Amino acid sequence: MSRAAASTRRRRERAILAGRAPARFANGADPFTELRLLAETAGAEVLGEVLQRRASVRSSTFLSKGKIEEVRLLSEEQDATLLLMDDDLSPAQSRNLEEELDLRVVDRSGLILDIFARRARTREARLQVELAQLEYVLPRLTRMWEHLSRLGGGIGTRGPGETQLEVDRRRIRERIAKLKRELEGVVRERRVQRKGRLGCYKVSLVGYTNAGKSTLFNALTRARVFVEDQLFATLDPTTRVYATSGRTRALLTDTVGFIRKLPAHLVASFRATLEEVTEADLLLHVVDAAEPSPQVHIDAVESVLEEIGALGRPRLLVFNKIDALADEVGLIGLRAQHPGAVFVSAVTREGIPELREESIRRLRAEDGSLRQQESPNGE
Repeated sequence: MSRAAASTRRRRERAILAGRAPARFANGADPFTELRLLAETAGAEVLGEVLQRRASVRSSTFLSKGKIEEVRLLSEEQDATLLLMDDDLSPAQSRNLEEELDLRVVDRSGLILDIFARRARTREARLQVELAQLEYVLPRLTRMWEHLSRLGGGIGTRGPGETQLEVDRRRIRERIAKLKRELEGVVRERRVQRKGRLGCYKVSLVGYTNAGKSTLFNALTRARVFVEDQLFATLDPTTRVYATSGRTRALLTDTVGFIRKLPAHLVASFRATLEEVTEADLLLHVVDAAEPSPQVHIDAVESVLEEIGALGRPRLLVFNKIDALADEVGLIGLRAQHPGAVFVSAVTREGIPELREESIRRLRAEDGSLRQQESPNGE
């Protein structure tokens, strides 16, 4: 191992994962699969996991006393430096956990925002990520000044701390307002671009992150967008001509991947990007066929689509990565469960011609239906 690689390995955060198991994981599915992938994408080394199965949570710390003690023993044994929570915590819960465990605590939103910040390459993506980060940080500013509160009450102990805290809050609010104005400009630019696409069908790829959307996008458009086997490899929408047969003109857009419990303020910040989805004529919902619990991913994507007002858009379910299925029985089962879906491999290109044919058929059918509705005589 080179010195640089060894140094990078030493710098990796040593993390413990913790969270509670929702009812839908009662079938034996691993509730930490997603959090583990998020942690690894962020560069952390996962040393252990603590699962809380009780339905209720402790208001002051989220985790129960018993689970906090379990985390403490595990972190001491593994020399951990970080606790990653699979749920969002209130500022008070984060502070109380850090005090009880003497560990840095990062909740789900904080972890996802960190990954988005690493992935943001364009000005638009950086603006959207910064806005989401600031809206996440604003209610947590008090934690930065908690050392002043330990001085106690009395003359001379409140003023400076409160003043600096309010200054920081005002600066963040001003920056948030500025970012929102800049993003409004981005929204207007994108709307102008979409107006220039009149006469073309608009198709958008949506799906759970790491379902292979970008690889499929490259296969369908002969583009060379960035592809990596990690979560949120693509943040910026990319649009290319969707090669079709006949005279049908279509454009295909690759969008940011979705995830279970995607932070609401992140969805709001990426409004400019997600409008490509809400105005598409057809959504190709890409699902990882090799995923052990594909329905969990399908439900997560549909939840985000509903949140952004796109659940009513025409959708075609596309199972990707069929080349990675271990046996034919699994594929037969998926075909039986989803009779209207298309099954493809973006790597081997199996099923790509069928996907083109079915997507264009759906676009034409939807277009014909709209024309009939718009006709005053229904003709």
